[in-house]
Amino acid sequence: MAVNQEPTLAATEFLDHTSAAVRAFVAEVLPAADVFTGEGADPDPDRARRNAVALYYAVRDAIPYEVYGADLTRTGLSASGVLGHGFGFCVHKSALYAAAVRAVGVPSRVYYGDVRNHLASPRLRELVGGDIFRFHSLAVVRLDGRWTKATPVFNKMLCKLYGIRPLEFDGRADSMYHPYDEQNRRHMEFLHVHGEFDDVPYDLVYQGIKAAHPRLFAGSHTTTPGSLAAEAAGAAL
Repeated sequence: MAVNQEPTLAATEFLDHTSAAVRAFVAEVLPAADVFTGEGADPDPDRARRNAVALYYAVRDAIPYEVYGADLTRTGLSASGVLGHGFGFCVHKSALYAAAVRAVGVPSRVYYGDVRNHLASPRLRELVGGDIFRFHSLAVVRLDGRWTKATPVFNKMLCKLYGIRPLEFDGRADSMYHPYDEQNRRHMEFLHVHGEFDDVPYDLVYQGIKAAHPRLFAGSHTTTPGSLAAEAAGAAL
C-alpha cells in the first residue's frame, strides 16, 4: 500500500472514523465546542494539537493494552472493532488513535516497525520466540505542518506494573518508546521500519505477525488467552 503524498483524513476500512462507535468515543473525550466539524484539516493549530493530545491520553489509558485474547480479524483491527472489544495491543490502539484524530480534522497515518523488547514477561517471550516483536505499531499525526509520531499504546497502569515510564505526548515532539525503564534497564529498540501507511495494510501486518510469532496464536486470528497485568503481578510476588 503506497503512502499518499497528501495528508489524508479519509475514512477507510480500518480507520473508520465515520462509524458510530468512533464518533461516540470522540464525543466522550472532547467537549462539543472543541470538535472541528468542517471540511478538510482543522485550520486552528492550537485546537488541533489540543484535541490530538486529549485523544492520545484517552486511547492510551481508557483502552487497556493486552496482547492476549486479541482479535486480529479484519473487523478486529478496525477502530470500531477495537472499541467493541474494549482492549488490544499496539496494532489495535494505534489504528484507533489514527481514526479518532481524523474525526476531528487531524491527518494521520499508521506506522510499523520491528522492535527488540527487553522487558517482556517470560511467558510472552516464550510465545513470541524471543525478544524481537514484529510489526510493532504507532501512529503519525500532522500538526503544525509536520508529521509527529505518537504511541498511545501502554496504558499507565500497565506501565506501573512493569516499571516502565508511560509515554507522554504534547503534540510537538515525537512520542516513541523510551530506551530505558525506571531502573535504567534497556527497554525497547527499533530494529527495522516497515513504513507509514494511510490505512492498516492488513495482509502485511496479520501475515507478518502470524509468520513471526505462530505460538502466540490460539486460533487462526485470535491470540492465546492470558493477562499481561496478572503476569506482572505474579512476577512481583
